[in-house]
Amino acid sequence: MGTKSKLFGTDGIRGRANELPLTPEFAVAFGRAVAWKFGAAGGPLVIGRDTRLSGSMLEQGVAAGAASMGVNVLLVGVVPTPAVAYLTRHLHGCAGIVISASHNPFEDNGLKIFQSDGFKCNDALEVELEALILGEALRQQSLASDKIGRVITWPDGAKRYAELAVKTYGQGLDLHGVRVVLDAGHGAAYETTPLVLRALGADVEAFNIEPDGININAGCGSTYPELIQKATKETGAQIGLAHDGDADRLICCDETGSLLDGDEMLAVIGLDWLHRGRLAKKTLVATVMSNLGLDECLAQAGGKILRAGVGDRYVLEMMLEQGLNLGGEQSGHVILRDYNTTGDGLVTALELLRIIKTTGQPLSQLRQGLQKYPQLLVNLKVQERIPLEELPEVTATMSAVEKELGSTGRLLLRYSGTESKIRLLVETRDPALLRPTADRIMAVLKKYLAVL
Repeated sequence: MGTKSKLFGTDGIRGRANELPLTPEFAVAFGRAVAWKFGAAGGPLVIGRDTRLSGSMLEQGVAAGAASMGVNVLLVGVVPTPAVAYLTRHLHGCAGIVISASHNPFEDNGLKIFQSDGFKCNDALEVELEALILGEALRQQSLASDKIGRVITWPDGAKRYAELAVKTYGQGLDLHGVRVVLDAGHGAAYETTPLVLRALGADVEAFNIEPDGININAGCGSTYPELIQKATKETGAQIGLAHDGDADRLICCDETGSLLDGDEMLAVIGLDWLHRGRLAKKTLVATVMSNLGLDECLAQAGGKILRAGVGDRYVLEMMLEQGLNLGGEQSGHVILRDYNTTGDGLVTALELLRIIKTTGQPLSQLRQGLQKYPQLLVNLKVQERIPLEELPEVTATMSAVEKELGSTGRLLLRYSGTESKIRLLVETRDPALLRPTADRIMAVLKKYLAVL
């Protein structure tokens, strides 16, 4: 195990906006560090953000820091996270920065980095960047006035990205006659996803597309899927789509209003790609959180599952190591590497629509390939992250329960990489065991962890 960064979690740096580390001063230091590390590659630093009130404040800080190091900055405005990855490659940027806290409430924000090739940084790079951000060396760097970089605003960045998406992701896809319901969560895709779907011919009923800086994820979007369930049934749509704040993930429902999570979307796409000979090495990558039914589903069709750690970048790292083109998380991050270098809610939606169109089958039928094991995920807010190996009663209880479950179930206990929470996953063939098992372990955890 290598050294881990203290600033970076599983998806960049997160925190409450205008409090350390998400202050304007920190944003400047962050921009300087990114420019120092990646600026030599040439090309502008591409910066995109979601609709949070604090986004423009942090955007200006990062831009100022990068420009002070002699790097030109291109502000592409409010666009999804995958748009920044794509535009960084398309515009030959030295790196890309996303200012977003994904599904978190508006009070939070975050900073994450794409390298010039559109891929996220690995752990070693994050440790190096952390040292640059927190160290003194860059603060003493000063360029002559005529060497400062330019900060350029790119007009209509969202519309330009939507045009590029139609030409690339939507090539050959005709959605005329398809009705789609979309909950954009007042987030980064409030403009781009409706633009792309309508350009491809879909009849789109879009709502929560009026961001005011505060209403992002507020009772809407991917964490409140009951909205698309209701709207899909009421409008007779073939599919309901819900994004998180930065639209790198997708939660959807079929035409009956029944929800599909990331595992089910992976199963639909994976089985279709297996059938068409498109799934590289007949293998896809899921995470340790993914349902055991996914393994059985792919195995029955002649494929297999590899499991990575939680976090879409760990999924992608395994995909790259193994030469694979499909992977994702139960949370709705799905990576279709033939199209983009990161989780992309829009691309996932288009691929599902493509399969619906080409097979002539409704999503309610396509999803039948996966029979899920019952699962229960319990979250506990904590004040500090005490290493689990320092809690012997917790580890002993986990071992005892796992022995009792045997081959009929499993447990997974981990701290969240983006929030102050510990997460417990219980999975078993007998649903009656889920809640008692979770309560038994949580009771021990609460003895040792200070709960918020």
